[in-house]
Amino acid sequence: MAKKVELTLKEGDKAPEIDALDNTGARVALKDFKGKPLVLYFYPRDDTPGCTKEACAFRDEYAQFKKAGAAVLGVSTDPVKSHQKFIDKFSLPFQLLADEDKKIVEAYGVWGEKSFMGRKYMGTNRVTFLIGSDGRIAKIWPEVKPEQHAGEVLAAIKAL
Repeated sequence: MAKKVELTLKEGDKAPEIDALDNTGARVALKDFKGKPLVLYFYPRDDTPGCTKEACAFRDEYAQFKKAGAAVLGVSTDPVKSHQKFIDKFSLPFQLLADEDKKIVEAYGVWGEKSFMGRKYMGTNRVTFLIGSDGRIAKIWPEVKPEQHAGEVLAAIKAL
């Protein structure tokens, strides 16, 4: 079951800047997406069960996101090489950003304490932000069910 994360960012806020390498090693910034909606989804780890379901759901709906004029970016703290393997293994058609220094996960407030089998640790919470063409946060999903999530995000883009 998805856990609700307490976020400091709110809908309507200016989206924090992004500056990271994608799966090919190319530098990506928020301004690269100016003028189009951007789905920025944060996930814990490449090639783990929930993260794979979520990534594959975005993959399966990707043509609809493109048709709606939106870009999709996945973000985790995994390195570039791990992201490229994940993309190759599941034929993901969108970029994954390597936030190894945790600047993006911290700026978006998704880095925090997690718990698994009684053990507490720090990690990336599964949260999605829809950033409007104006660079402001249009919608936030602090609770994500990986299998259904891409459809929810697509419906929100169509409603913009």
